[in-house]
Amino acid sequence: MADIFDKQLTAVMQHATRMRPRAVYNALEARGGEVFLGGKRLVMAARNDYLGLSGHPRVVAAAADAARRWGASASASRLIGGTLTLHEELEARLAAFLDAEAVIVTTTGFEANLALAPLLGRGDIVFSDKANHASLIEAVRLGFADRRWYRHSDMADLERKLAVADPDAAKAILTDGLFSMEGDLCRLPELVSLARRYGARLVVDGAHDIGLLGPGGRGVTDHFGLPDAVDLHTGTLSKGFGSIGGFLAGPAEVIHYLRHTSRSVIFTTSIPPASAAAALAALTIIETEPERRARAFEVARQVRDGLRGLGFDTGESVTPIVPVITGRKELATALWREVLTEGVFTSAVSAPAVPEERSLVRLSLQATHTDEDIERILVAFAHAGRRLGLIPTGPPPVPVQPLLRETLLDWVS
Repeated sequence: MADIFDKQLTAVMQHATRMRPRAVYNALEARGGEVFLGGKRLVMAARNDYLGLSGHPRVVAAAADAARRWGASASASRLIGGTLTLHEELEARLAAFLDAEAVIVTTTGFEANLALAPLLGRGDIVFSDKANHASLIEAVRLGFADRRWYRHSDMADLERKLAVADPDAAKAILTDGLFSMEGDLCRLPELVSLARRYGARLVVDGAHDIGLLGPGGRGVTDHFGLPDAVDLHTGTLSKGFGSIGGFLAGPAEVIHYLRHTSRSVIFTTSIPPASAAAALAALTIIETEPERRARAFEVARQVRDGLRGLGFDTGESVTPIVPVITGRKELATALWREVLTEGVFTSAVSAPAVPEERSLVRLSLQATHTDEDIERILVAFAHAGRRLGLIPTGPPPVPVQPLLRETLLDWVS
């Protein structure tokens, strides 16, 4: 008789469980641009706290004050008693920030994208970038619309699919604004042109770009100077805002409809008061301290230029997400391990998050990273890359500082 649990006991899973060090599910003590692992201090380059706001004193104080005033949880869904004045204040502030008619705040960014499902009905057609975040992919699967996937950022492929689609069907194009694995941007001007030409709505997931991109931090629309280009935004409060939660921003009628039809809104306890208050405080900082965005991009530029100078492939990234593309999963895991022994914590990424042939080590850089952190990152990759034969031999890119390799080797052996 078959056992539904058998799929969890494959040789691959057994190998992953035995692996040391693990590339995933490590228990960390992290703050700002550093992390403690096994009692050792490392540079943290794997968190999406791009502006460094999760530990900002004003953000932390706002969260603590809200917990004292409203408690640890709202204890109900938004629909039946879990809506606080704090949630409505956050929605109003986000709507003003994004110049949207209305906003609804959800418990997570993943749930914000799942909330799109009621819009994707029978007879509709949805066109989705193949590199979209898993939550957008799940939203498409939950809906009943006809699904058409187009090659990543391939506007010719998208247009071919739009051109042969039923001209009378309702259509939507779904895309990430900033793609989370390789740090590249959607081709927004071309997407807008195609959406208008073929009568499609444009939905953009701004999880990684809202708060970070553009002169005002409003995301890809701000970056490209197209403030009215997007019909509906989804986003998260767990990246640029340093908190937790998600949101949808768009026309008031659409947001009202989703409030009453989206299961991920109706059947989930609302965002905790502390998280809502933290996001509000972070939004004020985003609006008043543009130098944080400038610093995050300067850190990214220095690291990206340094890695390219060493001979690494960093793809098309122009953002604080910097990939080091190895091509094979085994090389990505090996590079992750070697960089870890040099004192830098990164992420090893392979299929299904990226195509198998584009396995990579991903760096998420922060405004709080120091010049010393940048130096340590580049030295770590120089040493690790040369040991693995991924880059040419040569002198270190910067003066070598005392690293943690010898002590970490004991931990990872």
